Amino acid sequence: MRAILLLIPATLAAAELFRDDFSRFPPGWLSKPMGLLNGAIQEYHYVEHRGVPTHPWRNPIAHLDSWLAGDEEGKPYLEQHMVNDMPGRTTPLFVTGDEEWAGYTVEASVKPLSLDELAGVVFHYRTSRHYYLFALRGGNEAAILARQPLEPEFRKAEWRTVAVTRFSYDTKRYLRLSVETDGDAILTKIDGQRAIEIRDAELLKGQAGLMANVPARFQDFRVTAGDAAMQGIRRRIDAREALERRLRAGNPAPKLLRKFDTPGFGAGRNVRFGDLDGDGRIDMLIAQNIPRVRGDAFDAISCLTAVTLEGKVLWQSGRPDPRNGLLTNDTPFQIRDIDGDGKNEVVLARDFQLLILDGATGKIRRRAWLPEAARDNKERPHELNGGDSIAFVGADILVKDRYRWFWVFDKDLRLKWTGEGQTGHYPFVTDIDRDGQPDFVIGYSLWNAAGKRLWSNDKKLKDHADGISVGSFGADPAAPPRIYTCSSDEGFVVTAADGAIVKQVRLGHAQTQSVGKFRPDLAGLQIMIANFWRSPGIVTLFDADASILAQREMTPGSTHLHPVNWRGDGQEFALLSGNVREGGMVDGQLRRVVMFPNDGHPDLAYAVLDVAGDARDEVILWDEKRVWIYTQDRPFPGSRVYKPVRNPGFNDSNYRAHVSLPGH
Repeated sequence: MRAILLLIPATLAAAELFRDDFSRFPPGWLSKPMGLLNGAIQEYHYVEHRGVPTHPWRNPIAHLDSWLAGDEEGKPYLEQHMVNDMPGRTTPLFVTGDEEWAGYTVEASVKPLSLDELAGVVFHYRTSRHYYLFALRGGNEAAILARQPLEPEFRKAEWRTVAVTRFSYDTKRYLRLSVETDGDAILTKIDGQRAIEIRDAELLKGQAGLMANVPARFQDFRVTAGDAAMQGIRRRIDAREALERRLRAGNPAPKLLRKFDTPGFGAGRNVRFGDLDGDGRIDMLIAQNIPRVRGDAFDAISCLTAVTLEGKVLWQSGRPDPRNGLLTNDTPFQIRDIDGDGKNEVVLARDFQLLILDGATGKIRRRAWLPEAARDNKERPHELNGGDSIAFVGADILVKDRYRWFWVFDKDLRLKWTGEGQTGHYPFVTDIDRDGQPDFVIGYSLWNAAGKRLWSNDKKLKDHADGISVGSFGADPAAPPRIYTCSSDEGFVVTAADGAIVKQVRLGHAQTQSVGKFRPDLAGLQIMIANFWRSPGIVTLFDADASILAQREMTPGSTHLHPVNWRGDGQEFALLSGNVREGGMVDGQLRRVVMFPNDGHPDLAYAVLDVAGDARDEVILWDEKRVWIYTQDRPFPGSRVYKPVRNPGFNDSNYRAHVSLPGH
C-alpha cells in the first residue's frame, strides 16, 4: 500500500512530492451508483464519497462513477472504465496535490484500452474546467491541450491545442508519460524520450492527476520537484495556511449550542423552519418522501414531523421510515401564516390535494384537489397533478410541476389562474417595477400576480433555470433591478427588467446562487455561485455586472453557499458545508475563514438562521439521524449589530437563491 503526499517534512527524499501505486484501493469501483437517488444527491447535500475514501485524491466529477482499481499480473492499477459519451462537455478526472504546486515533474504509466479518445496525465490543474493535459490520442499522436474555463457555445467544451506530435501506440502495453514544468517551460517525454518541448504561460501552477475519455489503466503515479521548487511550494503553502489561521483566529469559532436526535423520522435537505406552536421560537418541520414512477419527477411526501429545536416532537403526519430520508428534488410544503391570525400554518401538496394544516397540531383545516394533468404531457402517470414545489406570491399560493405548468390559488384554495412555460426549478418573487404589487420570475419569464406574462426568454435559453435572484445589487441600490439566473448548462445569465439579456457567462452548469456583502472593500453586493453537473464544486464570485472576482474548486458537489452573518459587523461569509476538511465558511476571497470542530457532528445538510436572537446567524447541521446547532464562541463586541434582510423563509426550496440585503 502506497500513497504519500509530501507537504510536510517526511522521511522520503526531498525531491518527491507525491507517489501512489494505487495498492491501497480495494479491487472494484471506487464509488457506487445511488440507484433512485442519482448523482443529484450532491447538488445540495455534502457527500464526501460514495464508496471508497480516496483522499488525498479527488474525483472532481463527483457524480460520475468513473474509477475502479484492480491488479494486472500482480501489480495494482487504477482504471477509468467508462466510455465518455460527452467529451465535448466534461472529462473524467482524478487529481491530487495543491494549487501551489509548481516547477514539478508528473509521471505515470498509461495503457489506453481504446484508441478512440484521450488518455493521459493532467498538470497545473486549477479546476475541472481549466488545466493542462498531456495525452495520447487516436492511436497515432500525443498532444498537450489546455482546457478553457469558459465555453463559446452551448454545451461545447473549449480546448486549446498547445502542441501535437506524431506518435503511434496500441492498447497492449503501458507507456511512461511524463511532464516536466519550470515556469512557462513544458517538456514532455514518452518512455524517457523527448516528445514535446514548448513554452506556454496560461497556467503556471496547480494540482496534478489523470484523465481519460476512454477506458484506460494507470500505474505508478509520481510527482517530483527540485530543491528550489520544493522550497517555493512549501513557502507559499505555509504563507497561505498562516494567513488562514490568522483570519480564523479573528472570527468567532463555532460553539455547540444544542443537539438532538431524529430517530426514524429524519431526512436530508427536506426541511422547513418556522414557529409552529406559537411560542415565538423557530421549529423544524421534517419531510420524508417516496419517489414514484421513475427517478425524482413524481415524488410524494410520506411523513411530516414537527419538532422543536430542543428535539421535542410536536406532531407527526404519516408513517416515518428511515429509508425515505434522502431526495434529489423539491417537495411541496411551506410554513406561513396563511389566514393572518398571527399563527403559522403548513401549506402542502399531498395525495393530489392542496392542503392547509394547523401549525401546532398538524390537523387538516382545508383541502382542494389539484388540477388535472395536461393531456399532452410526455409523461402522464396520474390523472391529477401531484405538485413539485410551492411558493407564495403575495397572499396567493403558487404550485408548480417539475418543469412546465404552474397554478395560482388564493388563500382559500380556489384556483385563480394557470401558467405554462419553461418553469425551471423555483420562482423568485419580487416587485420588479416597484409598484407595490408582487411579480415573479419563473424560469426565463416575468409574470405579474394577475396572471399576465410580461416577457419571456424561454426560446432563447436551452437549459432550465436553477437559482434565480432579482435586485439592484450594484453600487446604486436605486438602479433598475436585474435578474440573475443560474441557467444550468447555459451558465450565469444577467437579464434587464425589460427582458433583454445583458450578459451571459458560460462557465459550466451554474447550479446554486447567493447574494450578500462578501467583499466589504467593494461597492454593492456580490453574487456567489456553485457549479454542479459536469463541473461540480467550482465556486465563482461575481460583481453585480457579472465580472468574475474570484474562482476556486472547493467542494465535492455543489452547495447552497448560504450567506452567514457570523461576525455581525457587516462582513458576510458563505457556508460550503459543515465538513471539517472540505467545508466551513468562505470569505469574498474564497478563503476558508471559519471551520467546524472535529467533534462528530453531522454534515449532510445545513441551514442558516438566527436562533439565539442576537441578529447574528446560527448554523444548523443535520443528517437523517440527528441535528446539531452551532453559535459563536464569543459575544458581539460592538453596539450596532448587522441584521441583513433575507428573502422569506416561507419560500424555501432546494433550488432557491439566497439573497441577503444590508440592514442593521
